[in-house]
Amino acid sequence: MSKSDLTVGCIGAGYFSQFHYDAWARIPGAIAVASVDQDIEKAKATGLCAFDDAGRMLEEVQPDIVDIVTPPGTHLDLIRQALEVRPKAIICQKPFCRDVSEAESVAQISNTAGIPVVVHENFRFQPWYRTIKAALIDGMIGDVLQLTFRFRPGDGQGARAYLDRQPYFQHMPRFLVHETAVHWVDTFRFLMGEPQAVIADLRRMNPVIKGEDAGYILFSYQGGRRALFDANRLLDHSADNTRCTMGEALIEGTEGSIELLGDGSVRLRRFGETSHQQLLGPHGSDTFGGDCVHALQSHVVEALKKNVPLENTASDYLPVLVQEQAIYTASEKGCWVQL
Repeated sequence: MSKSDLTVGCIGAGYFSQFHYDAWARIPGAIAVASVDQDIEKAKATGLCAFDDAGRMLEEVQPDIVDIVTPPGTHLDLIRQALEVRPKAIICQKPFCRDVSEAESVAQISNTAGIPVVVHENFRFQPWYRTIKAALIDGMIGDVLQLTFRFRPGDGQGARAYLDRQPYFQHMPRFLVHETAVHWVDTFRFLMGEPQAVIADLRRMNPVIKGEDAGYILFSYQGGRRALFDANRLLDHSADNTRCTMGEALIEGTEGSIELLGDGSVRLRRFGETSHQQLLGPHGSDTFGGDCVHALQSHVVEALKKNVPLENTASDYLPVLVQEQAIYTASEKGCWVQL
């Protein structure tokens, strides 16, 4: 560890935290030094200095970056505690807070303290979406008119759905959108900009779970553009690892179209042609989502060291939560909801 390394204190050692700890171990210029979990054995298993109390870790370690990997109900209190020791930045997993009101409180106290809180919304950092965004900026398919994503992870069938990996999925009253589709709400913003309205049809297909696991979400944009999130967790798509991209995308424009395939590859077809040009090859790593956790955390480290703008601060992320609530309202009322 060098004097210039940023120290990281991680709060949470549950299932998804493994990707956080793995990423920190591979990021130059940052080093994870502490782990917190109510189950001290889980914290010890990370190999870092272990705590079962977040407040004690924050006081004793005083980390430069606080990485919160805990459920939404804990976020507001943990962020308040972290701000008291004045780290350089706080990263917080999604779903972010319990509701829009709590998220607004975080944005306010973060701005007042002058300490950024970055939402760990990692899908926009997946290499295929970065490739697609660059292609759109370069005008490769002209004016974008439509985007479709078919969400097909194939993990939602039967009585044991989700139990082996994240069993709490079965008990979430709001599941498909609140836990998962929110990734694409943010990614659609990244690729298409802010929508004007949304309509949705959400449903529960597997009776053993509490929340919705399938549905259509249609976003409307200026100029008649549309983006469709077509989701069903009971169905799969063509991929050796259906969790790599979790589905397939098609972005269509006046001068061509871009496809995202299940292996993480991206290809371009020019308007009027039948052949394809590869923009990104298949993803060969077994890391989660194209190593997007590593990419997001690297982005935070780079931003702090080079003083460049951060993506998805708490304030930036508020429209995602507003859109999430609008999706549920649209499905309940069966009509378009203006944003």
